[in-house]
Amino acid sequence: MSKMTWERLLSPKRSRELVRKNANDVRSEFRKDYHRIIGSASFRRLQDKTQVFPLDRGDFVRTRLTHSLEVSSFADSLGDTVFRRLIAEGHDEITPEMREACCDILECAGLIHDIGNPPFGHFGEYTIRDWFGANLSALSFCGKPVEELLTDQMKGDLLNFEGNAQALRVLTKLHFLIDKHGMNLTYALLNTIIKYPVSSLGINKQSGNIKDKKMGYYYTEDELYREISSATGAVDCRYPLTFLLEAADDIAYKTADIEDAVKKGMISYNELLRELQSDRFTSRCRDEAQRGRLDAAARRLVHCYEKAVERGMPSPEENAVQNWMVNMQGVLIYSAADSFVENYSSIMDGTMRTELLAASSAAVLADALSDIAFRYAFQSKEILKIELSVATMMDFLLNKLTGAALRFDTPQERITDKKLISVISENYLKICRMECEGKSEADQAYHRLMLVTDYVCGMTDNFARELYREISGIS
Repeated sequence: MSKMTWERLLSPKRSRELVRKNANDVRSEFRKDYHRIIGSASFRRLQDKTQVFPLDRGDFVRTRLTHSLEVSSFADSLGDTVFRRLIAEGHDEITPEMREACCDILECAGLIHDIGNPPFGHFGEYTIRDWFGANLSALSFCGKPVEELLTDQMKGDLLNFEGNAQALRVLTKLHFLIDKHGMNLTYALLNTIIKYPVSSLGINKQSGNIKDKKMGYYYTEDELYREISSATGAVDCRYPLTFLLEAADDIAYKTADIEDAVKKGMISYNELLRELQSDRFTSRCRDEAQRGRLDAAARRLVHCYEKAVERGMPSPEENAVQNWMVNMQGVLIYSAADSFVENYSSIMDGTMRTELLAASSAAVLADALSDIAFRYAFQSKEILKIELSVATMMDFLLNKLTGAALRFDTPQERITDKKLISVISENYLKICRMECEGKSEADQAYHRLMLVTDYVCGMTDNFARELYREISGIS
C-alpha cells in the first residue's frame, strides 16, 4: 500500500454529516467528539465495570472508568511527546494543528477504548467466548440448527467475541439517541480504536503481525469499517494513532494492576523487588539497553523505599510501590514514544508488525510487570473464586437470554420468553428488529444472538449480579 498521509488520516468525516453548523461553536470536530463521549450513558456505566478485581468492595482499586481516564491521560501525553519530536526532527508534513488534533483524538480514544467490554473484566469476554464454543451447536432457530444457518464469519464473531469489536458497535449503532449512527463520532477517532483491522475470518495468531491477533469489527459493522478505512487511507493496516493508544493502555494496566495487587496484599514490596532482580527476567534481555532498564527499575524501587522510610511514612513499602509506579509510567511513556519515532516510516507505510513497547528498550521491563501481575493477582485464589462465581452468573444469563432471543417474534415464542425479552432495553430491541427486517434466516438468527451479547455487554457488574439473582430466584 502507499504511504499514509496525515491530511487524510485526520478525517473529520462522520456517518451522518451535520446539516446546520453553529457559527458560534469554535471547537474542532475532535473536541466535539470529546463532549459527546463524556455525556454518554455508555461512558458512565464504566464506573461500575471491573478492571481486574470483580465486585470489589474497596474504593481504591481501579474500575473501567478510572482505567479509561488513565489511558486517556497517557495517550494524550504520548501524542504530545511524539509529535513535538517529529516536528522538531523536520517532518514538515506534520503541522502544530495536526499535533493538536492527534492529541485530541488520542485523549478521546483513551476514554472509549474499553466501552464495549462486558461486566467482570476480561473474564467476562472469556466467558462469552467459552459459552458459544460449548453451546452454539445446540441452538436452533425456527426449527433449524443455528450452526448450519450461520456463515463462517457470523460463527467466528461469536466464538471469538471481542470487546474491541463490541466498542465499535456500541459507538456506531447501540448508542441510539437520534438515529442508527450512534454517537456519530469522527472517522479518525473510530479508526484509532480499531486495534485489529481484520474480521473474525482474518484472525491469524501465527502471522507474527499484531494486526491479525484478534478481530476488530463484526459482520454487522463490516461495511462501516471499509467506509472508515477508505476515508482515512488506513486500508488493511493499523491506523498510526492506534499504536499510541495501545501503548497507553498497556502502560496503564501494567502499572496499575501491580499497584492494586500491593494495596490488596497480594504481593509485597520485597516480593516485587525479588522478582525484578530474578533470572526469570534478566535472562530475557536481548541487549544491554533492556538489561539497563530492568536494573534501573529495581534500583528505583529501593530508592523509593529508602525515601519513604526517611520521610517516616506509616507504610513505607506501600508508599514506595506507589511512587515507583509513577516513575515506571514515565519510563514506559518515553520508551513507547522513542519506539514510535524510531519506527515512524514503517508505521506510516503500514508495515509495522509489533506493538511499540515490544520494539523498545523497555520490552523486558514491560513484560516483567505483566508477568508479575498475572501470577500474583490474576492467579490468586481470591480472583479465581470470584471468577468461578462470575462464570456461573454469565452462563445462566446467556442460557436464559439466548433461548428467548432466538424464539423472540416467532411462532415458537413462549410466555417466559416474552418476560425475559421485556427486560432488554427498547433501544436494543429496536435495533435488532431493524437489522432482521427482510433478512435471511441466517441474518435473523445472527442478529438475535448479537442482541444477547449487546445486552449482556451493556450490563454493569452489579446489574448483572442482581439480574442473575432476580431471574434465578436467589434472595
